[in-house]
Amino acid sequence: MENRTGIFTNGIIWFGVAISVSEIEAGIQIASASSLNSLWIPLILGHLLGGILLFLVGYIGAKLRINAMQTTVSAFGKYGSKFFATLNVMQLIAWVAVLNAQGTLALVSLNLPVSFPLISAVLAALVALWVYIGLQRSSKLTTAVMFVLIALLIILSTKLFLLDNTSGVTIFSSSKALSFWNIFEISIAMPISWLPVISDYTKDVEKPVKATAISAIAYTVASLWMYFIGVGIVGIGTDNISHSILLMGLGIPGVIILVLSTVTTNFLATNSAGESAKSIYSKVDPKIAGVVVSILSVIIAVSGIMDHYIDFLYLISSVFAPMAAVLLVSFYLGDEKTNSGKWNLVAWFAGFITYQLAGFFDSVLFGPTLLSIIVSAAIAYFAVFIKR
Repeated sequence: MENRTGIFTNGIIWFGVAISVSEIEAGIQIASASSLNSLWIPLILGHLLGGILLFLVGYIGAKLRINAMQTTVSAFGKYGSKFFATLNVMQLIAWVAVLNAQGTLALVSLNLPVSFPLISAVLAALVALWVYIGLQRSSKLTTAVMFVLIALLIILSTKLFLLDNTSGVTIFSSSKALSFWNIFEISIAMPISWLPVISDYTKDVEKPVKATAISAIAYTVASLWMYFIGVGIVGIGTDNISHSILLMGLGIPGVIILVLSTVTTNFLATNSAGESAKSIYSKVDPKIAGVVVSILSVIIAVSGIMDHYIDFLYLISSVFAPMAAVLLVSFYLGDEKTNSGKWNLVAWFAGFITYQLAGFFDSVLFGPTLLSIIVSAAIAYFAVFIKR
């Protein structure tokens, strides 16, 4: 009998995914360039739509019992699927490096007597060990770690609330304040980045609908919490996570938060890189591939990937948001007779180009991500409609 993960386990996993330095940094970015009175609606709206997309995409893997990149075969064909799997491995290696670098920078900024390369290597080693042990064998430890992390984050959030001195205005001035759709775009970018990953975990659930729903809800709630912490950090007069930890006098608890949040998020991305590698070449051992990804992440993190972090995050959205849109149309509205791999690739490419063109404008209606989703979904559905 195959091992299946329960609703609680999936909730814990995806709650932990959202607890990361990158999510807090996104909240800081929004709050640093917008009025508090104007950010809540687009911030929440972006997360709600992102959560819905996570559920719809994750349910495909849960229903078919296949990993994330294998779900794309029906929509894009065998070679189209390998194309996206290759892109996914590449972006996950870079994403793991970004998350590693962010966590390492935050720890170094606490004036710890250790170097950037050493901390980066230690964080990667913890992730590699976790990947090699496997999620099933470490489920109890994972749960314990998450409860510790949640308790520490409650303490951090309480201290932020007590120190908050915001008055509904922008704390840090910016030459160009963020518009509604700018904030929406930054908000939806994080859940979108996990679309090519979620089915790697929902494929093993006992109850597809409930477990996938809990996964999406847990991620959305935790992600909003992290963004709110970022807003709170700006509220106490700083735009630096490490500085805020020092201001709140958290010390060791702050170090633990940074280490655990980096490791828990990176585990999922690293593990999924192994799953995607297996989709490219079936004889690849996902665990070994995950360990290799951890090693590569250190090299990339030390080389200075953070200089290109924001552009990289938007690049992920431009590739995988339209891919997900085509996949959803193919699965929920199409069938074997109406799906065309070549046409769906055209639909994806149209969405990708739409995103790139929209990115030239400071603010565009609906934002680049939602626009690319609409365009790709419409073109993909056109073929379904005609064939029927």
